[in-house]
Amino acid sequence: MSRLSPIDPAAATGRVKEIFEGPLKGKAFNIFRSMAHSPAALDAYLGLAGALAKSNLNGKEQETIQLAVGEANNCGYCVAAHSAIGKSVGLADAQIIGARRGTPGDARLDALARFALALHEKRGHVSDTDVSAFKNAGYSDAHIPEVVAAYALATYTNYFNHVNQTPVDFPAVPAV
Repeated sequence: MSRLSPIDPAAATGRVKEIFEGPLKGKAFNIFRSMAHSPAALDAYLGLAGALAKSNLNGKEQETIQLAVGEANNCGYCVAAHSAIGKSVGLADAQIIGARRGTPGDARLDALARFALALHEKRGHVSDTDVSAFKNAGYSDAHIPEVVAAYALATYTNYFNHVNQTPVDFPAVPAV
């Protein structure tokens, strides 16, 4: 059960109502309904997610990061959500399970997952070897800050869900 009472989008007012009628129209997921206690928190989520939607990272790459970090942070809500989203952007079931383990089964995505997990494990203090391996997989300097931003978004939502104990409203996923 949520620690924060979910806000019904139909009863929302002010900026929260604008968000539910705008960028989150039709997306009244438990995370957003609970985060809606703070329009600033919803705007923070939307701002970073919106900026990343314009990044050099494609949908499969973004979902690989979200799945790897969500699993590393033991966020059942985000793992379930990003498993569903991963399917919608073309990740196969085996790639989704693999991304959660840090090895999606594609050389480029594997390097991406390893780099995201290195950020996590080393708290950002990645080595020259970590950066070289990432770049040797075909990623550029522009991808590095985008992976850091995607990692930050994953951590934000993972930790919010831990604090809130957000009930999962996506299809269940197998344990890995």
